[in-house]
Amino acid sequence: MNQSLPQVDTTWTLFLDRDGVMNTDNIHGYILNWGEFEFCRGVLEAMPILSKIFGRIILVTNQRGVGKGLMSLNDLNDIHTRMLTAIEESGGRMDLMLHCSATENSAPNRKPNPGMALDAQKQFPEIDFNRSIMVGNTSGDMEFGRNIGAFTVYIHTREDKVPKEATIDARMDSLLDLAKALQ
Repeated sequence: MNQSLPQVDTTWTLFLDRDGVMNTDNIHGYILNWGEFEFCRGVLEAMPILSKIFGRIILVTNQRGVGKGLMSLNDLNDIHTRMLTAIEESGGRMDLMLHCSATENSAPNRKPNPGMALDAQKQFPEIDFNRSIMVGNTSGDMEFGRNIGAFTVYIHTREDKVPKEATIDARMDSLLDLAKALQ
């Protein structure tokens, strides 16, 4: 694992997982509504810093709870709308929020498959995956980063989903720690 971070500028893209990176993870299930959503420590402080550093910030999140019928697409959209409002009120931004609600791991948009990154690149053709950082807290997130050729940053929040060392380029305790390290 290479702990040193690349020299990032506004030509770079930041891909962010949601659960366990942006908000505290429900390890026993899913975040089903805004009442269950809680930002991780330092996220609202980190987002304005990251917004100045990166040209694009893209959320890529697997949301199998929608596909399983445990929550509706409206519930998910409500969570994301409120999350984005809080990020913007803190001085940050999110350029695109993508989700995959498929229940099958073979679905092209389900991480670690690269579909969400390819969809982001269709909307923002300037995205260069080799000038991208993927931040996540599971092996699927790190493999997604590898599959698109991005630098991977692992946020250690779950003992049950620790990825293989070979998929991790850098390890941070939080998104805020990453933001400070990139300043």
